[in-house]
Order: sequence, then C-alpha cells, then structure tokens
Amino acid sequence: MNTATSATWITRTEADADLAAIRAVNLAAFPTSEEADLVEALRADPAAWRPGLSWLAQAPDGTVAGFALLTRCHVGDVPALALGPCAVLPGHQRRGAGSAAIRAALRAARDQGESLVLVLGHAGYYPRFGFTPASGHAIRPPFDVSDEHMMALVLDPARPVPSGVIRYPAAFGV
Repeated sequence: MNTATSATWITRTEADADLAAIRAVNLAAFPTSEEADLVEALRADPAAWRPGLSWLAQAPDGTVAGFALLTRCHVGDVPALALGPCAVLPGHQRRGAGSAAIRAALRAARDQGESLVLVLGHAGYYPRFGFTPASGHAIRPPFDVSDEHMMALVLDPARPVPSGVIRYPAAFGV
C-alpha cells in the first residue's frame, strides 16, 4: 500500500477493508447513490480499474474523509485516465481532504508512467491541479458539455498528447 502524509491528511491507496468507507464517503457527498455505484462498477471492470489509482485522504483519527479515483479511458485509441468520482465527507469539505486525495492519485499516475488525465468537473476547482480545457488539445467528450468543465492534465509533456473523442469505460454509461 502506498502512503503519504500532508499537514492534516494521510493519503493512501485503498485496501479491501476500505470499500464500505469509500461507499459511505460517496453516499454522503452526493445526493444519490449514482457515484457510489459507479465506483463499484469501475472496480469490477478489469479494463477500467488501475491498481494503485484509488486514493483516500484519512484524518489523523483514522476517518476516511476524502476519495479520488483514476480509471482507464481512451482518447481515440490512446490510453488515458479519467479522474472521478472524487468525494469528501460533508464535515471535512473545504479542509483539503479532496485536494490531498487528488494530488496523491495524480502523483501515483505520474509514477506509473501515465501521460494524460481527463476530468469533467468544476471549472473553478480543477485548474489548481494543472487542468486546462481539454479542447486546447483537441480532446472532446462524447456528449455536450461546456468547454470550461471538460479538462485535461498532461502528466508527461515529453509524450505526444492524443486528440479526438474520449471513450469512457462502460460503467459511465456514455
């Protein structure tokens, strides 16, 4: 298991014992069970699931407070990663748990030799991690969404960045 510590949060990869806590974080963070169910469907898909890319932010008391998941997607036929779901327990939101989990997941992806991460998310949040509009790389989702919400992060600028339509795992339903 990989671990890291920030000022407040211990970040680590998920373990089998964490599955109920991960589901609880996603259920608490979102209004429906859709994201929690998506995490489980992605975990069950060997083509999507990437070992070592499901990260938790744990409070000093051991509470799993934040979660970030990277799974395999493609831009055209080129492998990339999709970031999400990301979730934080409501009582720990705006305290850095989500950022800690995301930063740890992105470091792990870079360490595994991945070169591109895509996220559909809040335009005011994800740029802090280096995400920019995916359209700047001629990458587009297979559905209509505002350009500012579909973002890309190039992890390895020495490798060519693919262009084209994003192909998500079947669990995303698109």
